[in-house]
Amino acid sequence: MSISSASPSKLDRKQSKDLRNVLVTFDAYEPSKEQEDRVAVLQQLNCLAEQWILDLQNQSENVLMVTQHQTCCKIVTFGSYRLGVNFRGGDIDALLIAPKQIDRVDFFTSFFDMLQSHPSITDLRAIEEAYVPVMKFKFGTIEIDLLFAQLALPSIPEDLTLSDVGLLKDLDFKCVKSLNGCRVAEDILSLVPNHESFRHALMAIKLWAKRKGLYSSIVGFLGGVSWAILMARVCQLYPKAAPATLVQKFFLVFDQWKWPTPVMLRHPEDIPSANLPFPVWDSRNNPSDRAHLMPILTPTFPQQNSTFNVTVSTKNVMAQEFKIGLGVCEDVFSGKADWNSLFEPSDFFHRYKHYIIIQAMGADKKGHLEWSGLVESKIRILIEKLEACVNIKCAHINPIGYCHVDRETYPFCTQWVLGLGIKKPADPKQAVTLDLTEPVERFVSIVYQRAANNSKVSASTRVKTYHVKRKELSQYLSCDILEQGSRKRKRS
Repeated sequence: MSISSASPSKLDRKQSKDLRNVLVTFDAYEPSKEQEDRVAVLQQLNCLAEQWILDLQNQSENVLMVTQHQTCCKIVTFGSYRLGVNFRGGDIDALLIAPKQIDRVDFFTSFFDMLQSHPSITDLRAIEEAYVPVMKFKFGTIEIDLLFAQLALPSIPEDLTLSDVGLLKDLDFKCVKSLNGCRVAEDILSLVPNHESFRHALMAIKLWAKRKGLYSSIVGFLGGVSWAILMARVCQLYPKAAPATLVQKFFLVFDQWKWPTPVMLRHPEDIPSANLPFPVWDSRNNPSDRAHLMPILTPTFPQQNSTFNVTVSTKNVMAQEFKIGLGVCEDVFSGKADWNSLFEPSDFFHRYKHYIIIQAMGADKKGHLEWSGLVESKIRILIEKLEACVNIKCAHINPIGYCHVDRETYPFCTQWVLGLGIKKPADPKQAVTLDLTEPVERFVSIVYQRAANNSKVSASTRVKTYHVKRKELSQYLSCDILEQGSRKRKRS
């Protein structure tokens, strides 16, 4: 049910044109040459996958029967690329669909080896233990996240569509989760009334989220699919609105949203399930789901919460930015500001008096990619430990991993910065004491425990943390980085 079906006014159309022009100045839209390069890379990757499967079949007694209008495998895209909202230089989320004769072990062994030997592929790493197992690599200059799914079919139809929930029958849950990236993208597009308005508005929200440091699901903010679902919901509520109006309504709706009421593009009873036994998000019957702070549900069976990593601090930071964004949009529509105001960089480095520096260090590039990814995935644990401290009201992580040079000891070092909002004492004369020993030591311990169980992580890697005052940040970050953002907001 929509809130308003009003058509765009002359002002709405003008503001949408101005918004698009501002997005162009930020290089948000991908040039045609880069689009062509992406298509070419995907075609090459598909050819490699086909050759890999044929090579496997030549070594196997299970002959792959490929008839007319069928193929031995298929690579399909999802995420921002499939939705048509990928930024210049953005990565591609892709899925390799294989028949029943090929399994995930093959994917992470022989196909990994094939990619590793390819001269155009670099920075290859396999993350088999991830919630959705993935291989990450660069093909030329293009970053790719490649998932794998095995269908219960002897070959893959050329005209395969993934909307049929019956395809999930007899699959393991890892394959179902891998397939759902593509199925969710298709459902989002089918559930928004105007693709062009949706795409332009979502591009604006993605740019805003990146500029404000809110675009990262791994540390507790939102990833691409969550931002897409939020904007798709706004499009449903205002089906004829122009892109600029959708952006303004986005902030209006989610500034007022009563979390943890879930955001849904369709009700669970309207999602076909074919009575398959896979778990779905259900706060009424699943106690663990009731603990989720900001549920944004995928519209595809089995429906999941795309924001299970959100913490109290990241939720509060986003709520604050929704309110500020709404105010900026109101100023834009009243002529007091222009769209550039919405995309001003975060004032993160001027907002707090206390910060924690988290450094992941390694001796070689390949091992460091694995190590820094592991450390980043555990930062959310540190945030939750800090939130439990008596005098801390907010543990705000900047999701950007910055390079730090320590050539003498560790040639490779990635560091993250976490801002600490401090509770004011009841007595203004009382000094606030910060004892971060327990949460920091627990975080470091968990990281090393995980590293001990990961054979791809070198024993020479290290993680270090430093509690610093704002004026000391210049010892770790360049002046260009630290000068970003406004100093208008009062420091915590």
